[in-house]
Amino acid sequence: MPGRTLPTLTKAEVESHNTVKSCYVTIGTNVYDVTDFVESHPGGADLILDYAGKDVADILKDEDSHTHSESAYEILEESHVAFLVTEKLAPNGEVQKKIADPQINEKVSPQVHPRTGMSCEEDLSKDTDYHNDYKQHKFLDLSRPLLMQVWNGGFSKRFYLDQVHRPRHYKGGASAPLFGNFLEPLSLTPWWMVPLIWLPAVGYGTYLASEGFESKLALAASWGFGLFLWTLVEYILHRCLFHLDDYLPDNRVGITLHFLLHGVHHYLPMDKYRLVMPPTLFVVLATPFWKLAHALFYWDWCLATAVYCGGIFGYVCYDMTHYFLHHQNLPLWYKELKKYHLAHHFLDYELGFGVTSRFWDQVFGTELVTVVKTS
Repeated sequence: MPGRTLPTLTKAEVESHNTVKSCYVTIGTNVYDVTDFVESHPGGADLILDYAGKDVADILKDEDSHTHSESAYEILEESHVAFLVTEKLAPNGEVQKKIADPQINEKVSPQVHPRTGMSCEEDLSKDTDYHNDYKQHKFLDLSRPLLMQVWNGGFSKRFYLDQVHRPRHYKGGASAPLFGNFLEPLSLTPWWMVPLIWLPAVGYGTYLASEGFESKLALAASWGFGLFLWTLVEYILHRCLFHLDDYLPDNRVGITLHFLLHGVHHYLPMDKYRLVMPPTLFVVLATPFWKLAHALFYWDWCLATAVYCGGIFGYVCYDMTHYFLHHQNLPLWYKELKKYHLAHHFLDYELGFGVTSRFWDQVFGTELVTVVKTS
């Protein structure tokens, strides 16, 4: 069973629950949902609403204002719904090794990470209660098409990034509605389409390139060089494009594009039909690299094509690996890679960008610590 007890909320999230329809209060780092108690409060609803979204520790102790019995504290305990995180944790190895966030109440499991609300990879597959999740976070309702909710939500960039990186799980891993219309099938891609479409293209391109090489060894070296370059491209795309969070425009156009490109994967990481790249999107992203390869190796079309084909084969391996890391039981070496990648989802999304290996994470100092020491 997952080690999680209660979720974590930012101060901004708590403060947004300030109406008679949804009223939260805090005592220290404990968050309480007192919505059902507002109308029946002996001192009147207005007294609670004056402190909605705020800390009530002092007012509870203030006998001049209103005396509170032990039953009041018992009611609060029954309404305990979350823990408060007062500041964003900087992603670094020391935090990951300790994990126990000093801002979280001692009752919380020391393995819960405040930025994702999760403690282990099993949490990624725990079904989300749509109604309670939407009521609590005021983000997206999983029972309705997601795209227009993002477009019309009016979310700030800070709130969006906080929420989209807190994973949800839809109906045992089924695909939540994205468009809700005839475009829906275009957003769903089974993993086997990747090798089915692109391996024949790689084979044909390699055949054409081979006509310009005098030896198979030179062809293999060029092709292998392209494969190696892909590992770097994979890292750069994941870190600098898919996670350009700090540079994301704070408007609905930028937020919606981010959600379509990669945000939906972090929001629903176990959705098996949105794990690999749709062919149309891949063509859009791959075309500039075709032109780049032929610009860099302008003197030899066959050399450029061989390098490019090696890179595309690397992409096929990447997408298949990505799917299997999420959904397959793997050999020992891949189990470590699976643990590493899933930690990127449930532990810290600002580290661990390598999918097929952690090599470039080690080179650029973004390796994710996955061995948690609690002693």
